[in-house]
Amino acid sequence: MASGRHFLQIPGPTNVPDRILRAIDAPTIDHRGPAFRDLAGAVLEGSKAIFQTSGPVVIFPASGTGAWEAALVNTLSAGDRVVMFETGHFATLWRDLAERLGLAPEFIEDDWRGPVDAGAIEARLAEDRAHEIKAVCVVHNETSTGVASDIAAVRRAIDAAGHPALLMVDTISSLGSIDYRHEEWGVDVTVGGSQKGLMLPPGLSFNAVSEKALRASETSGLPCAYWDWRGMLGANAQNMFPYTPATNLLFGLREAIEMLQEEGLANVFARHDRHAAATRAAVQAWGLEVLCREPTAYSSSLTAVLLPDGHDADAFRAATLERFDMSLGNGLGRLAGKVFRIGHLGDFNDLMLMGTLAGVEMGLGLAGVPRQSGGVARAMDVLTAD
Repeated sequence: MASGRHFLQIPGPTNVPDRILRAIDAPTIDHRGPAFRDLAGAVLEGSKAIFQTSGPVVIFPASGTGAWEAALVNTLSAGDRVVMFETGHFATLWRDLAERLGLAPEFIEDDWRGPVDAGAIEARLAEDRAHEIKAVCVVHNETSTGVASDIAAVRRAIDAAGHPALLMVDTISSLGSIDYRHEEWGVDVTVGGSQKGLMLPPGLSFNAVSEKALRASETSGLPCAYWDWRGMLGANAQNMFPYTPATNLLFGLREAIEMLQEEGLANVFARHDRHAAATRAAVQAWGLEVLCREPTAYSSSLTAVLLPDGHDADAFRAATLERFDMSLGNGLGRLAGKVFRIGHLGDFNDLMLMGTLAGVEMGLGLAGVPRQSGGVARAMDVLTAD
């Protein structure tokens, strides 16, 4: 058995800090009693600050996939047309889910190396003079590629086209890591998950909901029972849930919200930006290529790294895990075996990053991947420059 701690440097689930582990490790309480009402009130109100909204945030016991489904079934009807943009593997999975629900997604295809093209969305909506398109669904931070998109630009594109489509955004790997403003950016449904920037284990998912989305839910025609916002919001008004909630994860969520607020969201985002910049500096010093081709779209949650042709990213990851007890993210979908992903989000600091990058640099050498030396030193320069 390896000594020391395992380095979990995938882009989520992320390391769960001791404060949150201690909060979760508590006796389960009566979810219909007064102590639970205090807990529910704290997380329902506190979650609004994390999404930067004054509107409701619905919390489901589910993975992020559940929140995807909840966003769609509460607002749309069978056959509704939905515009989606191919930023990577998870945008593709959301498209697939929409198809299985009986929707008609239009997928704007791309090569997985760039952000959402707001101009392409505006052009498509401008063509839709009958307003048959009911929603635009995009991923803020594509976990499979390390590409972040400009959501405010997407909102401006919808407005410029004069189109009434709902705007739905997946923030599963950006919430609590990259600046995101549900209300200011005019998002109608924001999808979130607990296991990344919120520093919790998997098991909670979120929908932040606008007034426009709530109105759409009154006429939506897709079957909706477990995911029904109306039942949730009705119970939430009394600091209750309509079915048994994930009580102990809510203890952890309350602690996570407190930790984020103590540090301050602006400081949290700046920390993630700094660690991402140091990671990219290391990658460039090694002579490797960051998958994201547009510097303005670099993710601050993770960095996806392309290996040279003829070298298997999964073999490198396996060698690094065996020798250094460190897990790195694998390539997904069309990127399988071609990239590895370094997660630098959540409960993370400078020394954790340096340990991660040292493990990568040693692992590249162990796996025989051509690289230059000095990536770790370059990252240290970035971290000590300010």
